[in-house]
Parts: sequence; C-alpha cells; structure tokens
Amino acid sequence: MASRKNLVADRTALAHKARYALTHPQRIPGHLRRAGRDRWLAFKHRDHVSYYRAIMASDTRRSPDAAVGSPNRAEWLRLGQLQFDYLRSHGLKPSVRMLDIGCGNLRAGWRFISYLEQGNYYGIDISPDVLIAAKRTLTERDLQAKLPHLTLTQDLTLDFLPDAHFDVVHAHSVFSHSPLDVIEECLAHVGRVLAPGGFFDFTFDRTVGTEHQVLREDFYYRTETLTGLAERHGLNARFMDDWELLGHGQSKIRVTAEPATSSDSVAASPSVQV
Repeated sequence: MASRKNLVADRTALAHKARYALTHPQRIPGHLRRAGRDRWLAFKHRDHVSYYRAIMASDTRRSPDAAVGSPNRAEWLRLGQLQFDYLRSHGLKPSVRMLDIGCGNLRAGWRFISYLEQGNYYGIDISPDVLIAAKRTLTERDLQAKLPHLTLTQDLTLDFLPDAHFDVVHAHSVFSHSPLDVIEECLAHVGRVLAPGGFFDFTFDRTVGTEHQVLREDFYYRTETLTGLAERHGLNARFMDDWELLGHGQSKIRVTAEPATSSDSVAASPSVQV
C-alpha cells in the first residue's frame, strides 16, 4: 500500500496554506471553525494537557470515533485491526502485560483486551469523556470479564504504575498531538515500567524538513529528534521500516531499555519477541 505521508511540507507556510485552500476549498469552513475553537481553548487552558483534554471533550461530544481520528466506524475498525495485527506479527502473546497510552475509546484496545489474558490490559488517557466512550465499547463487546484497567491520567510520568511490569507499551497517535516536553516526560519515565525484554512503540507525524505544529493539535517531527531524545534518557530507539509498508499516515519508532548494540540503528527493525 502506498504511503500517504507528505514528508516535506511545512503546513505553517503561507504558500502551503494557499495551495491547500485552492485544492480543497470544501475544507475551508471546517478549518476556520477549528481555528476559532482552538484559539478560544488555548486562551482558557495554558498547559497542553488541559488544552488537549478540552479538544477531546469537544470532539467526543460530536463523535467518539472521530475524536480518535476515525471518520467513520469502518475506518475505526480498520485502524484498530491494523494496530492489533502489527503487534501480533511482532510476537504479541496472550500472556503479555500491555500498557496502552492514549487508549481512546478502545479502537484497538478492545481487540487487545479480547486477546490478552484477564487483567493484562492497562489503558490510560487524559480525557474523561473518551474513557466513558471506552467503557461503552467494553460493554458493547461483552469484555467485562477480562477485567481491563481504564485509568484517567493528568501526565505521562506513569508514577502510579509498578516498576518493570509491562512487556509492551503502546502509544498510537499520541505523540502526533504532543509538544516535545510531553514526549520527553514520557520517554524519561517509560523505561522504569518496561519489563526486561519489553518495548515501547509509538507513532508520530514525520517530516524531513522543518519541524512544525498546526493549531497546537498536530505536531511534525524529524525521526532523529525523537530517537535522539529517547537515547538521552537511556533508551535504545529505532525506526520501524515494516510499519511504513502498511501505508499508515504516521510513522513508528520502537524503544527498549536495553543498551544499544552495534547492530542497532534508526533503520534496523528486527522483530522483538515477547
């Protein structure tokens, strides 16, 4: 499947905005409404977590599926299946203990809950509204007996979680909406909760040009910025080439707490078995 990524665009540049408006005129009213909402919420909420929690509340009121980036239920199911299949291909087993950062309304989470052994799924999110929607998904899928953990959090220090507990930590479409200080907070603490041999997969919006953000909602980073940040916190980071082949709009990096070896590089991506 062909990639949908535009790796060179600077979406803050006037020329890019003009070209986009000319080629997508039907999207202009929606963008103006979003820009107005974002300015008001940014004025009311100075820190990013509070701001994005308000964004999620607004989006979830319209549609929980759209709030997690799926325009319809079919796409919600497809993207959840994509995430699940990818981790299965990388050795996910029912005995694995999994932390899902930004679990949303369980787009992929319900599949993980169904597959993993009872109590082995732990989902966290900053949005109480989307966690209420997650509970509805859990009920609709008749997964109550799996006893998943669904927890509201204010930050990504993970301070309420035990040491060396999780075999897989997963954050899909979280860092794509996060400034660097939020990403660094997570990378500074995730190594503590990783079990020996475990890994942390996260997606991000990738650019090879100027790093930028749009309306404080969408952040575009170079790969080396995020791998370098992980390495500064003692993590071994590598770009996952096989994820690129799936055609998803975001890219993926995997970090582990083990020291880097000479065979590790940004481009290397052998599967980690857990």
